[in-house]
Amino acid sequence: MAKLLWSEQFNVGIEVIDQQHRKILEYINQLDDIHSGTHSNREIGRLIDALIDHTIYHFDFEEKIQEKVGYPYLKAHRRLHVQFAKRLTNFQTRFAEGEEISGELESFLTNWLLDHLKYDDTDYVELAKEHLQAHPDFQKENKGIFARLFG
Repeated sequence: MAKLLWSEQFNVGIEVIDQQHRKILEYINQLDDIHSGTHSNREIGRLIDALIDHTIYHFDFEEKIQEKVGYPYLKAHRRLHVQFAKRLTNFQTRFAEGEEISGELESFLTNWLLDHLKYDDTDYVELAKEHLQAHPDFQKENKGIFARLFG
């Protein structure tokens, strides 16, 4: 699979969220490198773990913003996140059991990221922008261990 390049069309217009999305794209490209080369299972496992940690942090951050702004589709958006996290956990389990999943995982993540950017995040962005402008400390208040590690 070809590497993904970040394009301005992927920006949602909220820098912190755009940075989180770019980081997910970087992880997908690292999976491409792994799938194309020879890497140890330990390296692949660490990458999968880091990707999952960062994605869960990203989802949590989005949901906190959506909650603060009273986003009416928060429950549906959260369900999408839960389903996605279950899929990632399934990939993680399959990898731990010795299955080669890097190519399938890369394809799944690429499709998900493009859909996530085009459809899932567009509905709440304007409300979130207003909230973040009115509450510039929101981002600082909601940085956890994953943000410090993978920010």
